[in-house]
Amino acid sequence: MDLAYIFSGFMVGILVGITGVGGGSLMTPLLVFLFNFSPATAVGTDLLFAALTKVGGVWVHHGTHGSVNWKIVRQMAYGSLPASILTIGILRYLQQNSKDISGVITYSLGIALILTSAAVMIRAYLQRHAPPPTEENAEGRFGKIQPIFTILTGVVLGVLVTLSSVGAGALGTVALFFLYPRLPAVKIVGTDLAHAIPLTALAGAGHWSMGNVNFILLGSLLLGSLPGIWIGSHLSAKIPDKILRPALGLMLLIIGLKFVLK
Repeated sequence: MDLAYIFSGFMVGILVGITGVGGGSLMTPLLVFLFNFSPATAVGTDLLFAALTKVGGVWVHHGTHGSVNWKIVRQMAYGSLPASILTIGILRYLQQNSKDISGVITYSLGIALILTSAAVMIRAYLQRHAPPPTEENAEGRFGKIQPIFTILTGVVLGVLVTLSSVGAGALGTVALFFLYPRLPAVKIVGTDLAHAIPLTALAGAGHWSMGNVNFILLGSLLLGSLPGIWIGSHLSAKIPDKILRPALGLMLLIIGLKFVLK
């Protein structure tokens, strides 16, 4: 275990607890820029990190609050899991044919971070202008063709998350806020978390099979992040959202541009 990795996991955990933004948006750039891990290793390790850390959240949302809409989870998974398998297959093909996949992953990571920056900024707007939620109403914005849009959203998330480890949290939540404006916020969060677990686990397993996971790093990050998330969750009510959200969005935008222009 490396103390620097543990401390980094702790700090990222605090930020995740405060902001609710997925760890991939913060952890993957940190591993690339601060610790000089290859983008592929950073993404693969962070995917398994995300899968493990989200389990506790779903346990609370499903077991305690009953706030997971499993129908929406299934529809998103119909799109995201096959898309993830296909993306891993393409990456494996490129790797086996001596193609450098780091450029693809780096560019995808930059795009995902820029999209996450936008998601961080517009989430509050969508919440403020959403119609009054109803306890069980999962009526979608597009009526009878709603399942098609939900599955297509899953496809986009499947590709993006597998390539970059970013998007299962912030982007998934904003997409659900847009697709299901009458669904209560707690159900949006619980549903997004439940969908993220199989997606990140499957994508992480695919990267593991390609040799893109560092398990010593993974253990260190987990050791630091779990208490960090707990502390951050308690600090979140004390930090003004109107200051934190724009600052976080700007930071993600700058990092995303750095990856895209790298």
